[in-house]
Amino acid sequence: KAVPIVPVWGGPSVVQSAGLSSDEQNNIDIYKAAREATVHITSTVLQRNFFWEVYPSKETGSGFLISTAGLILTNNHVVSGAQEVRVTLSDRTDYKADVIDRDESNDLALIRIKPKTGKIPILKLGDADKLQVGQKVLAIGNPFGLDGTLTVGIVSSIGREIRVDESGRTLEGLIQTDAAINPGNSGGPLLDAGGNVIGINTAIASNSNGIGFAIPIDIARPIMAQAVAGVALSRPYMGIHFVSITRKLADEKKLPVRVGALVGGFDANGQPVSGVESGKPADLGGVKDGDIITSIDGKVIDDEHPLDATLSQFSPGDTVSVDVLRDGQHVTLHVTLGTRPNGL
Repeated sequence: KAVPIVPVWGGPSVVQSAGLSSDEQNNIDIYKAAREATVHITSTVLQRNFFWEVYPSKETGSGFLISTAGLILTNNHVVSGAQEVRVTLSDRTDYKADVIDRDESNDLALIRIKPKTGKIPILKLGDADKLQVGQKVLAIGNPFGLDGTLTVGIVSSIGREIRVDESGRTLEGLIQTDAAINPGNSGGPLLDAGGNVIGINTAIASNSNGIGFAIPIDIARPIMAQAVAGVALSRPYMGIHFVSITRKLADEKKLPVRVGALVGGFDANGQPVSGVESGKPADLGGVKDGDIITSIDGKVIDDEHPLDATLSQFSPGDTVSVDVLRDGQHVTLHVTLGTRPNGL
């Protein structure tokens, strides 16, 4: 006579189905669709040892294909200073890559390979402007050289700002996620539940676990479109220096608003400094020191949509409406954007 098996936890003895949940199946489907378009990037950088002898050092990162012609989007810091850049696809084919363009201020770079076949998978682009805290995201990359690693999490916050180097340079408007991002993930895609790229994985918070940041795909879209179209790459330029307004700054300086971009800024003694470059687009359009820019072409400037990120969505030669708060009055100006000089 068969003896019934009773689980030690006292629950039912019915064997459960080994089927997948709808969320698990979604993760699998997205991974299968996006894995082949995510690449492993190896950059060779020349360094000196203790005896000042030059030797090559290899650093790794990630990227993803955005066109069938072999264009790849990644982070600038993945390829910066590299003497040689190589790309390995998911099928293990290896290519030498050319750096097409680098956008240091937004930590973005475009590189290109010459595909050996006409079948090159590319990723679909989403809309980061519609992101909501709590929605699911997936990151694919090569952390610690482990090719094709998938991690899953949520959007933890949006509109984050982090300092990226000792000079004080910052990246603004970032997506914060708890999807695990580690060294080697940089440049890889952050995807939504539909498999669309909504960000470029970029950094992790120092001295913390589980906090990663991604650049919204909307910031990269203009230079990607130029590269795909085969036109000369250029970026918009207003010719101003500004500080993003925070609640702390607004309280300290008794500013009339808590978000926006203050033209100019303050020196070490807290005194106002000039921010409008003479003869540049902003100056010609009537922007003045002390103006608070509140929107560009109706796009509100706030923590989630900082000025630089908003401007990057336009092209040189575009005339945009610039709404400013000046001496308590709202003023609308019209500025024809120039081309950002190299190195800025």
